[in-house]
Amino acid sequence: MNLKTMNTLTEEEQTQGYRLLFDGKTLNGWAATEHPEEWIVQDDLLVCKGESTGYLYTQEQFEDYVLYLEYKTAPKANSGVFFRWSDLADPVNTGLEMQILDTYEQEQMVKNSSGALYDLVAPSSNAVRPAGEWNQITITCEGSRVELTLNGTIVVQADLDEWSVAGKNPDGTDNKFKYAWRDMPRLGHIGLQNHGGYAEFRNIKLLPL
Repeated sequence: MNLKTMNTLTEEEQTQGYRLLFDGKTLNGWAATEHPEEWIVQDDLLVCKGESTGYLYTQEQFEDYVLYLEYKTAPKANSGVFFRWSDLADPVNTGLEMQILDTYEQEQMVKNSSGALYDLVAPSSNAVRPAGEWNQITITCEGSRVELTLNGTIVVQADLDEWSVAGKNPDGTDNKFKYAWRDMPRLGHIGLQNHGGYAEFRNIKLLPL
């Protein structure tokens, strides 16, 4: 990638109404739940040092949108992109998560494979690249519909209205959530997870719908 075009919007994106959420220079617009020293800007990248735990989140909240970002991780790193996260004190139960995990060699996709809607829907295929390579994520939220795309492949399509019972998936399997997602707020923060793994992010942009 040409560094001059990193963390910028194309003319087409500007016309469409995209917004940059990360300017490549500062953490303006973001805050940390804990250990803010874990999140730094280095070489135009948003870096999670991964030496502890916590979250970095947008101070602004969003409802319906297309979110695009790129990431790469160290081997075995675990992270995630949180969205529609409504209670900053309880990300585990009030935020949806697109899983980031080093599962390039995994054959059977499960609900914590990279690209999963964590603990709710396993990715339909293994689209993640090997650790150390850049991946592209697109998260689309519109009403009750959520679509997750990893490296150009749609890996999850879900209708949150189908999650009508706390702790249960539509197929009757258990999940970790103490709330039914059908009833959860659709306005929420976007967050990046520090789960003890080194990760880099860039080109974080959002198109309100």
